[in-house]
Amino acid sequence: MTTEYRIDFGNRNKKVPDTLKPKIKILKSKKASSFNEFVRSTNYAWGIDDEDEDFLSAPVHPSALPPGLHSTHHQSSQQQQLCVPDTSDRLDPIRADGPNCQEVPEEEMTKVNHVNTSLVCNTVQKQQSRIIPQVARISDQIASGAPNMAVREKSRLEKFKQLLASPTTDLEELRKHSWSGIPREVRPIIWRLLSGYLPTNMEHRELVLKRKRDEYFGFIEQYNHSRTDECYRDTYKQIHIDTPRTNPLIPLFQQSAVQELFERILFIWAIQHPASGYVQGINDLVTPFFVVFLSEFVEEDMENFEVASLPLDTQRNIEADSFWCMSKLLDGIQDHYTSAQPGILNKVKALDELVSRIDEDIHGKLLKCKVEYLQFAFRWMNNLLMRELPLRCTIRLWDTYQAEAEGFSHFHLYVCVAFLIEWRKEILSRVDFQGLLLLLQNLPTIHWGNEEVGVLLAEAYRLKYMFADAPNHYKR
Repeated sequence: MTTEYRIDFGNRNKKVPDTLKPKIKILKSKKASSFNEFVRSTNYAWGIDDEDEDFLSAPVHPSALPPGLHSTHHQSSQQQQLCVPDTSDRLDPIRADGPNCQEVPEEEMTKVNHVNTSLVCNTVQKQQSRIIPQVARISDQIASGAPNMAVREKSRLEKFKQLLASPTTDLEELRKHSWSGIPREVRPIIWRLLSGYLPTNMEHRELVLKRKRDEYFGFIEQYNHSRTDECYRDTYKQIHIDTPRTNPLIPLFQQSAVQELFERILFIWAIQHPASGYVQGINDLVTPFFVVFLSEFVEEDMENFEVASLPLDTQRNIEADSFWCMSKLLDGIQDHYTSAQPGILNKVKALDELVSRIDEDIHGKLLKCKVEYLQFAFRWMNNLLMRELPLRCTIRLWDTYQAEAEGFSHFHLYVCVAFLIEWRKEILSRVDFQGLLLLLQNLPTIHWGNEEVGVLLAEAYRLKYMFADAPNHYKR
């Protein structure tokens, strides 16, 4: 039996970080007089509704706590990590039912809440009773499965439907509700709205969709034959090589209909953006849009769904919408892919500087082992963590990126910082260059779901709140 100590903010279980005490000291220097006030003032980032606020201040007597929670020093010394599978056994991201599969708790056995320095601590004893098959499916996972969670999700879905029913959608309100995740049922239309592809005026949507879809296939008719031209031959060749490498272990992406769709999208985008052209890694960025728009027509077993069985018009609409939404995303980060990729290099440098201020131990360990940030973080920036997280986690992450102002170009940096700090214990335990770099290039996230991504985003938001408007934090 494995015991984890967590902080719970309105149904979000947050692992207690090793660096909890210095974080509290920094927060006290902000205008908010307590962490409790900070949480309330940023409740959309933590997924806390108005009705949850009373829960934050409900005290529990210390005698109700198990041994080890009476002291504030347990966070760094007694926290136990949930076991993860050997990454060498990561052969199939869809089915994780082999001998090294992680055992996932069926339910939370006990919950004890306690307020300590305005924080609500939650002790969860987990019973390792059965293995959940297909734990790495694309489909969303409900974190706890508890009845109150189901009620909460239904309530959130109704809020989204009310916003969408308005003649003109309030984008600011939509972003606020989308930050903590978008229900699967309404995610396709909300992604189109948040990306700027779909107009907020309901009356204009059908007309705009038809016009943009026709425009895309006009590009196909005009340019697709150019792939054999000498000036584009190398570009198309590289796209043709990279497309089968996109999620190679998921059957959906090995279908010829899907690979041809990806090739058309990437080739047309490359022709229209000669400053960057096609760069390896862009192929990954089509995937979340394609999966989300496909989900409008497929409810289960998406990994094995035959896309060619859909009506041709439906396939064409999914393709065109994926192209335009990917284009909107890349418009904000195109300097990531221009010559020498200066945008990525600047982000990696900023990551280096931020970590040196936020966690000196991690930064020192990287220096001691002579591991350069570029050696692992270049991929984090180039692929927006898509190579580090299961696809279902990327989709959840992008809910927030689309809701956050400059999410892909700015907030992603803080997510990367939080992601690195998440593995603090493992990083500090490595003793040499090879062991540390191997860890950072193969982080064991295969069993992550919505809960872990929610915790990661909340931590990233906290870091952004503390550091984004504090330029002195960037100075060594």
